[in-house]
Amino acid sequence: MLEPRTTGAVPRRPFIPSQNLPMTARLLLIDDDARLTGMVGDYLRAAGFDVSTAGSLAQAREALAQSRFDLLVLDIMLPDGDGLDFCRWLRGDPRWRHQPVLMLSARGEPMDRILGLELGADDYLAKPFEPRELQARIKALLRRLEPKLDGDEVLRFGRLDIDLAARVARLDGKICDLTSHQFDLLVVLAQSPGRVLSRDQIMDALKGHPLEAFDRSIDVHISRIRAVIEDDPKTPRRVLTVRGAGYVFARKQDADGDAG
Repeated sequence: MLEPRTTGAVPRRPFIPSQNLPMTARLLLIDDDARLTGMVGDYLRAAGFDVSTAGSLAQAREALAQSRFDLLVLDIMLPDGDGLDFCRWLRGDPRWRHQPVLMLSARGEPMDRILGLELGADDYLAKPFEPRELQARIKALLRRLEPKLDGDEVLRFGRLDIDLAARVARLDGKICDLTSHQFDLLVVLAQSPGRVLSRDQIMDALKGHPLEAFDRSIDVHISRIRAVIEDDPKTPRRVLTVRGAGYVFARKQDADGDAG
């Protein structure tokens, strides 16, 4: 069982971006306890995760600015601030509004858990904890956040279906007029719903396509995609622009009127 550090100051270490391994969930551990993050990081890497660490909120912000993560594992007590305030900041910023967060804390009282969840944490685990429980919670959370995929490999978002096997998108059952490149771009966005993807990240995900198909024309392709999947392309509710950051595919589009 891993217990929180009780004595001694731990020097901060700079964030080092990890490699972007295909089909591997990317985690960011935010905790200033170097002993704990070292052991947990090694354990999760052995389980197949791509793990990076940050020892302060400043380093966490730097890491988020550099890379996209599938999940943040966030401690509450950090040297330069409170993890609860950091979670509130995440939920208030459109770039990371939907960033999945699992909160860790030595404060395990019911009110602490309730407050963490009310501020937007997706799960809350008290220290000390068993590494196997942390791994199980991470896997369960990532499964819960995956796009809904039926037996025929169809991503479903309200009235919009994206059929991966047939390589067609349908709105209200009608096939959308998309080129092969545009369909692939739509799939890249739809497979990361609620997460802001920069143009560079989109280009990386589309490696293997002819460069001329996407070089300096992501915005043009997004406009053409919107023209066929949006009810009003000028006021999109499916593919949203985050100014200065990139694009995000909305998790909720039709069911409850929330495009976030």
